[in-house]
Amino acid sequence: MYLNHLNLTVTNVSEAIYLFETYFDFKCIEIKGYNMVAVLKGADDFELVLMNANMNQKGGHSYPDAFHIGFMLDDPQYVTKIYKKLKAGGITLERLPQKIRDNFGFYFHFDNIMIEVGAALNDDENDDITLDSSMRSI
Repeated sequence: MYLNHLNLTVTNVSEAIYLFETYFDFKCIEIKGYNMVAVLKGADDFELVLMNANMNQKGGHSYPDAFHIGFMLDDPQYVTKIYKKLKAGGITLERLPQKIRDNFGFYFHFDNIMIEVGAALNDDENDDITLDSSMRSI
């Protein structure tokens, strides 16, 4: 058994497509209606479905406060790179990457979704994680 897909409601499907294609290597493979539903496929064949919040029949489209999706990268340096890429692209980022438990990462909000980007720290990094000098000026 495996997780086949995740359906997220957003207020702007086309902007969400852009975010996931540009920064998280998804590819939009289908759009239904006028940006009402989009199906994106990740590098690992995971399907992310983006649905316009207006399609919720009961009108609700909020998530619990702690609900989030997370992307784990292979190396803490990649966390820094994606942070810089998001920031350069005009994405609002609330905090710099930092040590979070045994990971190095950050959270940010896009539309009504909280997104985590992180990488596991090895034992050496776990004791002495610091931001590289290029991050200090951000």
